Amino acid sequence: MNGEFVDSDSAVVSVYDHGLLYGDGCFEGIRIYNGRILKLKSHIKRMFDSASSIRLTPPYSFEEVEQAVRDTVAKNNQQYGYIRLVFTRGKGTLGLNPFLCPTPTVFVIVEDIKLYDDEMYERGMSIITSERPRVPIRCLDPKVKSLNYLNNILAKIEAVDAGVLEALMLNTEGHVAECTGDNIFVIKDGKISTPSVDAGILHGITREFVINEVAPSIGHTVEERTITLEEIKSADEVFLTGTAAEVIGVNKIDEDVIGNGKVGEITHSLVEAFRTMVSEDAPED
Repeated sequence: MNGEFVDSDSAVVSVYDHGLLYGDGCFEGIRIYNGRILKLKSHIKRMFDSASSIRLTPPYSFEEVEQAVRDTVAKNNQQYGYIRLVFTRGKGTLGLNPFLCPTPTVFVIVEDIKLYDDEMYERGMSIITSERPRVPIRCLDPKVKSLNYLNNILAKIEAVDAGVLEALMLNTEGHVAECTGDNIFVIKDGKISTPSVDAGILHGITREFVINEVAPSIGHTVEERTITLEEIKSADEVFLTGTAAEVIGVNKIDEDVIGNGKVGEITHSLVEAFRTMVSEDAPED
């Protein structure tokens, strides 16, 4: 935290930190596999891009942040797990002006993580369609992975109230965007598609990994395009991707069963290909 190793109980931020007061900052979630940090450089690049978009100047260079992440992983002796990298605007006044916060706060957390049970990866997960749309790009571009996740959290509350763990969010045009913490893919007649970034989605690192590396490794290509809710519900297979979720199949959306109600063959093959690639030699670029 801010250049020093501290125990979690001692890692505190000021009550005047604009990250706490206003969600003013950005973050990355990153996975560790067999001691290697999956797509570390891509995550840090997105982090710096997010910071630039909100005019937050980190007090450390790209290389210093990368080394801090690696050192924190080593300090925790973590071979498998999860990293949370955070930049906040830092301590300031109770007013909104971000430029009255002279020094950003930077911290790295290394932890264990298990988002979903193993059984769910085998049988698939049920999700709902959120009544709450995704914030439009013109209001808050989702390529900025900001600390303000209230839009996602309110949709997540809808999911929990419905007895499931994820909710599909549409954009304000009514097209499929993404889930509260994951990107979404659809498979029909053997063809894989996913919403394009102009649908108002996070530019997911795992999403890009699946599109550019995992799917091609088993002979598939992925089309990025506009997708309707009706297409998703009538698909042969649906799956989600995310740093924490990895790749997981969806067996039901609202009251509509996807395909035969089980994780499909292509999704299974993508899960296996993903796990093989990250366990053997997880790419860090």
